[in-house]
Amino acid sequence: MDMKYQSCIRACQACEEACEHCTTACLQEPDVAQRTRCIETLRDCADVCASSARWMSRGSRFAQELCSVCADVCEACATECERFPQDHCRRCADASRKCAQECHAMAGKVTV
Repeated sequence: MDMKYQSCIRACQACEEACEHCTTACLQEPDVAQRTRCIETLRDCADVCASSARWMSRGSRFAQELCSVCADVCEACATECERFPQDHCRRCADASRKCAQECHAMAGKVTV
């Protein structure tokens, strides 16, 4: 495992966990029908974060490209979660933004 990826791996793992928690919580909200797109994005985000962490952990030569995609999905997830006021949505949005920032850095993209 390449230690230079540790910060990004941790951010991906934290984001995956936040997305899974948020998905479960959103499915219990009374306005679940209005959250369909958000829930779909949460699922995509959790999956790409898990894959990104695994690919970085094993030193895959494709990890940079996947992390670039992961950053884009995390940004979309944060935007979706920010549409809702619940704490689980806010925590997920924060984790997603942090992961996007880490993945952009890992992929060599500079963000402000």
